[in-house]
Amino acid sequence: MSKLRYFDASGQKKPNVPALETLHSDFLRTGRIIRHKDNWVPEERRYLSYQEVAERTGRRLEVAGQQAHDRLNSFHRSIQLPKMIFHRTLEDRPHLGYCHVTASKTRFAEFDEVKWAFYIANFMADIGEDEKMISNLRRRGSRMYFAVAMQPDDEKKKLTIDRKIRGNGVIFRTNDPKVALKNVLLLGARNEKLRDVIRSL
Repeated sequence: MSKLRYFDASGQKKPNVPALETLHSDFLRTGRIIRHKDNWVPEERRYLSYQEVAERTGRRLEVAGQQAHDRLNSFHRSIQLPKMIFHRTLEDRPHLGYCHVTASKTRFAEFDEVKWAFYIANFMADIGEDEKMISNLRRRGSRMYFAVAMQPDDEKKKLTIDRKIRGNGVIFRTNDPKVALKNVLLLGARNEKLRDVIRSL
């Protein structure tokens, strides 16, 4: 896979190139060809390091995570999910990444208690079936919203995907923010009456 290069386009301005008629008439009038710097010397691009790109991506992801968390907690006072916002960018593609928004536990399907985490990613992909969380990455579309069941791994001293739930640990995955919001609210609701209200939306 070829290594990507990123350049900073934030300060770019369109070159002020004189119209062809002006160049032509200036030559007829003065006999000289005026070579303006911005007419014939290309702007030098400032290339960004992978670290700089990852930092910019991370800031955008965390803003999206914050907005999603605010929307979730403003729905109903009985649904107050903890704010646990942090992000990861992909090592070889730092313009792509995902943001952890919140986590909790709930009753799900035949399981009495399932620990789960909700994420937003700026790409579409499958949830990996091994140690890798993301696999079969596709850049088409916009964001991906997903929740996965989690379990503690005492050996590695970290949380890992609980693949007993639905075989791959995925509780839901969608590119529709409204569907994602509804699904997370269903996971966060503490009683069936409130779940019925959310389902009817």
